[in-house]
Amino acid sequence: MESVLDVIGGVILVFGTSFLLLGGLGLTRMPDIYNRIQAGTKATTLGTMLTMVGVSFLQPEWTLKLLLIGLFLLFTNPLSSQVLARAAHRSGVHKAPETQVDRLAEDLGEKP
Repeated sequence: MESVLDVIGGVILVFGTSFLLLGGLGLTRMPDIYNRIQAGTKATTLGTMLTMVGVSFLQPEWTLKLLLIGLFLLFTNPLSSQVLARAAHRSGVHKAPETQVDRLAEDLGEKP
């Protein structure tokens, strides 16, 4: 039974680290800060959560601690990315020419 949990944990760890790798790649490939924030946050949140699930299969006694850390990450990662994007928007960081929609400017009544 233990070897089955090790295999499941290892596979989930590979998926988690793959998402972390893709998040890092997204940080270098996206055209502007707003897309980089979005790519980095979504991929690293999912990658970190999958990595922690994989570790919980390998080390079942750590499950409660990893669950608490995961809950903390689920609340803080999206919130911090939203705050960073809003701060960049307020400070006038330009968006990429490919960006068609600016919902924050529309909500604030600004000209997009």
